[in-house]
Amino acid sequence: MNDFGRQWDDVRDDALQAFDAVGRSGWYILGAQVREFEAALGASWRLPNAIGVASGLDAIELALRAAGMRAGDRVLTTPLSAFATTLAIVRAGGIPVFCDTTETGLIDFDEARAALRAMPGIRFFVPVHLYGFPLDNAELKSLIDEFDLICIEDCAQSIGAESGGIATGRQGAAAVTSFYPTKNLGAMGDGGAVLTADQLLADRVRCLRDYGQTAKYRHAEIGLNSRLDEVHAALLNGAFLPRLAGWTERRRQIAARYLNHWQSKRIRPLAPAGWGSSEWRPCWHLFPVRVAATEKASLMAWLRSDGIGTGEHYPILIPNQEALRTVSSSCFGALERADRLSAEELSIPIHPYLTDDEVDRVLASIARWEAGQ
Repeated sequence: MNDFGRQWDDVRDDALQAFDAVGRSGWYILGAQVREFEAALGASWRLPNAIGVASGLDAIELALRAAGMRAGDRVLTTPLSAFATTLAIVRAGGIPVFCDTTETGLIDFDEARAALRAMPGIRFFVPVHLYGFPLDNAELKSLIDEFDLICIEDCAQSIGAESGGIATGRQGAAAVTSFYPTKNLGAMGDGGAVLTADQLLADRVRCLRDYGQTAKYRHAEIGLNSRLDEVHAALLNGAFLPRLAGWTERRRQIAARYLNHWQSKRIRPLAPAGWGSSEWRPCWHLFPVRVAATEKASLMAWLRSDGIGTGEHYPILIPNQEALRTVSSSCFGALERADRLSAEELSIPIHPYLTDDEVDRVLASIARWEAGQ
């Protein structure tokens, strides 16, 4: 699913230079490297404030807390995502409320509207741009305005994605992202960021990430130790961020090759019918497909025996996770589409170091599996 060996061959010289710069500086926490990376990341996202933190999970929690969420506030969100999305809501004191998704895994705006009308006290909204598929920015903005929501956009999988010519993360109060190694912009370890045009929110995130300090030994709030370190900031800024546009374009080329040569009738890519439109530009963090739940294990085993990695994103809906039995949460409706998708989804390789021959090999292996079934 990823090839970090090939990535290292590509970035090695720049990465070692970045590491050396940190070592020579003698400054390892919240120094010049973090400030320079934050400025570059914010500029690339066209948001004036980027605040590096320790993980994508922390980014969501800190953004919610900085935006004024109080213990017991209900937060509308998706049941289909990495558990970190909901875990951050719970850690911030919120009560997650789940509504169904579309057939492509993104939160269903009609269901969201129905939930908000049925539960008018909901103030916060955490949608996810899943798989690198951007939510419709116009619909998202309309929902935010209609219900006066404080929206924290989970963009951990969507850096570089656009809808209607607008990047993800530009409609809500803040965008949050992750630098987990498998992400499109991943570090060599953990990390994350909050991005926002709201200066007060940005200042509060900066305070909260550093023990709640407004100045050294002056603690205004109960904060976290959640600081992106200098080494990862230097690596991201010097070796990875400059390559992101090229990596994203290569992911789009691979996705187009899959979709243009897709032959299988029993395995369906999740991309919607208008996948080639300039109005909908995913960054293809994943290439998800659907296969009958009864056949998924067989296909995964076949591909594994053929030397092809696969993933499941995500086989258990968040409301069904055992950890949520101990906290308050609720579901609006039956979550039928999300439930079916969680049982049927399978991800096949799509990373920027795949060759065209390897993409064709994946397609050929799927065709052989289907012919033998």
